[in-house]
This record gives sequence, structure tokens and C-alpha cells, in this order.
Amino acid sequence: MIVTVDKDHCLLLYPLPDWEELERKLVRLPSMNKIARRIVRIMVGYATEVDMDANGRILVSRELRDFASIDKQAMLIGQGNKFELWDEEIWNRKRDEWLNEEDDGDLPRDLESMSF
Repeated sequence: MIVTVDKDHCLLLYPLPDWEELERKLVRLPSMNKIARRIVRIMVGYATEVDMDANGRILVSRELRDFASIDKQAMLIGQGNKFELWDEEIWNRKRDEWLNEEDDGDLPRDLESMSF
């Protein structure tokens, strides 16, 4: 698996094949575009390969844990083709904020026709 950082100050975990596909797309972004260059620097620059042990655990570097403020307890949140790894307290606070936010009505067109 590959672990990297996210702008929400959590960590992203990708299976290697999914990361390789994403990395190919990232490095093809226009290098003269300031925002694209920043995204590539951060996501690719922090990308670290990790292995699972026999118990399904991974060892995340101190640098990455510090970035995400992961101290004692962590939350692993499934996101389809990747996972997000959050400090538990930060996740709980953010989750509550998101659940209590007022919807601004700008739902992406693809979601407008979905039922949950």
C-alpha cells in the first residue's frame, strides 16, 4: 500500500495498483500550473510504501503521523478505492461538523438522481 497526505490533514492509503494509476495521472499534470504543481509536490512527495504485517497492521512514519496529528487512536475510513486515516478526535469533530452543516444546494449532477 501507499500512504500519502491529503489537504484535509488526514492520510490517504491506496492499494499499490490504484496509486500507480493515480500517480501516472498526477505527473502528467501541467508543471507550469501552480495548483497542479503544488498537488503533485505534496501527494507524490509524501507518498510512502508500507507493508502489512501478519496481523494486518501498517507502520506509518512519525512524519506522516505528525502531519495528520495522529496521536493515540486512529480511524480508518473507507472511501471506495482508498482509505482515509484520521486521528480519532479530529475525525469525530470533523464528522460532527459535516453532519451539522447546512446544505447549500450545490449537489453534483451525478448525485441528484441517487437514492440512499
